[in-house]
Amino acid sequence: MDFSIATILSLLSPDKLVAGKVIEKKLGCEDEHEIEKLQIALDILEKIGVVTKEFGKYRRVIEEDVVEAKLRCSSKGFCFAIQDEEDADDIYIRESHLSNAWNSDRVLVKIIKEGTRRRSPEGEVKLILERANPSVLARVVEDESGDYLAVPLDDRLLFELQLKQNGQTLDDAINHLVHVNVLRYPIGQNPPMGKVVRVLGSDAEAAADTDIVSSKHDLPQEFPERVLNQANQISPEISPEEREKRVDLTDLLTVTIEQDIVQENNLLKETALSLEKTEAENWLLGVHIADVAHFVPEETHLDREARKRGTTVHLGDKIIDLLPPSIYECCSLIPNKERLAISIFLTLDDKGQLLGYEFKQSIIKVDHQLTYKEVQMMIGAGSTKPELESTLEMLNNLVFSITPLIKARRLQLGGFEINLDDITSYFKDEGRIGAIASYSTLPVLSLMTELMTLVGKVVAEHLNELQVPAIYCTQGKPDWDELEDLLKLVANLKLDFKLQSEDEIQPLDYYHLIQEFSKSDDEKVLHYLLLNSLKPNKYTQHPAPHFGLAYPIYTHCTSPGQRYVDLQIQRIIKAVFEQGRDRRSSRVTKGVDLFSNSCHGQINWNVLPPAVQSNLEADLHSLITHLNEREKIAQDAETDLAGLKKAEKMKDCTGQIFNGLITGVQSYGFFVQIEDTLVEGLVHVSSLKDDWYEYRPKHTCLVGRKNRTAYRLGDKVEVEVKSVDYYRQQIDLVTVRGGSAAVDEDFED
Repeated sequence: MDFSIATILSLLSPDKLVAGKVIEKKLGCEDEHEIEKLQIALDILEKIGVVTKEFGKYRRVIEEDVVEAKLRCSSKGFCFAIQDEEDADDIYIRESHLSNAWNSDRVLVKIIKEGTRRRSPEGEVKLILERANPSVLARVVEDESGDYLAVPLDDRLLFELQLKQNGQTLDDAINHLVHVNVLRYPIGQNPPMGKVVRVLGSDAEAAADTDIVSSKHDLPQEFPERVLNQANQISPEISPEEREKRVDLTDLLTVTIEQDIVQENNLLKETALSLEKTEAENWLLGVHIADVAHFVPEETHLDREARKRGTTVHLGDKIIDLLPPSIYECCSLIPNKERLAISIFLTLDDKGQLLGYEFKQSIIKVDHQLTYKEVQMMIGAGSTKPELESTLEMLNNLVFSITPLIKARRLQLGGFEINLDDITSYFKDEGRIGAIASYSTLPVLSLMTELMTLVGKVVAEHLNELQVPAIYCTQGKPDWDELEDLLKLVANLKLDFKLQSEDEIQPLDYYHLIQEFSKSDDEKVLHYLLLNSLKPNKYTQHPAPHFGLAYPIYTHCTSPGQRYVDLQIQRIIKAVFEQGRDRRSSRVTKGVDLFSNSCHGQINWNVLPPAVQSNLEADLHSLITHLNEREKIAQDAETDLAGLKKAEKMKDCTGQIFNGLITGVQSYGFFVQIEDTLVEGLVHVSSLKDDWYEYRPKHTCLVGRKNRTAYRLGDKVEVEVKSVDYYRQQIDLVTVRGGSAAVDEDFED
């Protein structure tokens, strides 16, 4: 059992008392040692006033001048505490007030000086809630006394760890890159202590990129033994009792469509599709989602491990899974095997308008398993094997008759899609991209994504209408600061674009921007920059718009084997099936259909029993912050891997010359996006030897005093790759030729 102070506090609230036995159960404490460890933590929290104990039960204490935040530190020693609320002030923390907290740790901060218009509030760390660095990437050095130390590669971690040798000499690891587990965090004057888990290589370039990323972000490498034991005991067999509760759809023609990728684990098939004509000549589209929740009971070791991981992480050919492989074998929708599913049937007319929908607990048997490339080839050729003829007809209707109409309706609402070359999302919906991506080489993929995001919208609308607790996936509007350079770049490229409103950015603005991009030679770069301007998805308990999809309400639900959010949404749907009340009281003779949109506008009672509703609300509240953090870690890890691969590629290109576009200008130099590889590098102002260049922030350009050469956003340049820092993914460039002639306004202050 492994828990943090943050985990304990997430189970407590200021409004109600929680028994110690309940906390033990939630955390999975099984033996006396684990219970004793928990009790020590609770006693300390009570002593420092973070919790209070009444009648043998615990309650969270909330202080007005104490906030929960995450530390973001600099290499110079000072830090800022970043609160979860977007508009909340960042709190300045001096090095002397860190109380041995490290970069990215989650902490309780006491405000010791209020902020002003010009100065951030100041605080001190009162309590470390959760350590963000249980392990570090470091280089081994030997000090004067012959002891071994680990120096973290991350210069925001301002410490050295004493290394415990455990009877093994570390002579061969000196000056090597190693993965170090933290055995002891600093206590008083005692420094941190660590143990070398693995020697990765003589330096970052000699180590495997997936090892670097996994170690840097402390991604789990294997499942604990008790989790595997529990998973291996679960059977895919469907009991007679379970069959009684479900609709038998095994005779329905269903297919799965997956990406054609080779990874360590490609067992999981989470969604299948079906399509029929109704008597009214409408389309009945079935999206069948593997019932993963049936095989992952709540409050078990299996569930706690999945919750801890939060999401699957895709590192090239390596997958850090949410669940053990034996669970995927039980629930994966594979051909000719009866499988449990949550089926969502959407009724659409011939114009793509959604007329209604209904949910069913089902048993399905997939007929065919296809890849996107196979689908593309089948519909392109217009013919296939005899056994796939009926499937081809269904696919043609999906690809040509239904999905384009669904897409058109979303675009009419202000939606957009971003053109990308490389497929970077392994989820069926928009995934961590934050918008629907289109791929010129595989258009079927983006069309299928339209279907899955529509299902997410339908599920969110339905749960909101039922007024049951849920987790919603939102995306805020891009920050003006992030978008300003892009809009200046668009203007400098002479593209005809104007915002719909000067007050705020709208999804429709992105749609119009993308239309203009198609007129530019730099379309590929512009799409990449636009994608980077989007905010990441964020989970909340309250519905809010999703900017990238232009949906007013949305959630993730189609990947319950890859994301804990989807698994939790599936559990909520199943709770409605099992405990939902379809009428106000037993005296009412006729109830509503809780599993169809026909009930919308008719419900004015609590669908779930009060105790279930209350417990679910509390569980989701404690879960959301953790899941948002796990998503960020996963996205950072996947981005890091992509960055390392780009840096490795550019390292081999040292001395070569490329065409690029200036996409950012600062006082210290300008950033160039290399057009062929979409790699960004910096031309430092010190490398511009031909003149003295001054920065003009009003026009976002660097201007030479004598030669009147300007480097501004949108200028084309030829650059040479000067050097590459592989680990930091920093690419230094020098200009060979390019820039533009300065005009008088460039010299204005």
